[in-house]
Amino acid sequence: MKFDGRKASRVKMDHKQPVNLMGSDGTWRRSCVLLDVSQTGAKLEVEGTLDVLQAKEFFMLLSSTGLAYRRCELVWIDGTMAGVHFITDNKRKPASAQPAAQNSTQSK
Repeated sequence: MKFDGRKASRVKMDHKQPVNLMGSDGTWRRSCVLLDVSQTGAKLEVEGTLDVLQAKEFFMLLSSTGLAYRRCELVWIDGTMAGVHFITDNKRKPASAQPAAQNSTQSK
């Protein structure tokens, strides 16, 4: 479902979905509620001070163990709400997309 003129379809959460933001260096952590999410970003309600988000880049932890996460950058802040963009590493090519090494066999 698209809304707010966004390029990517966003899903609004029907129930409070708790997540955490954590600094890339692990020195800070904030509890949040995930309000909506898409493939490219999310809207969050952040608990506590937002001054730590000035780092611009951090992790959104989707599980209590930290095994599921997304690397994010801050897009906007409005009161206790924040918009984040998910950072993807498009520089890497899958192994199948890289040219295979050509082996030349020489007959003796």
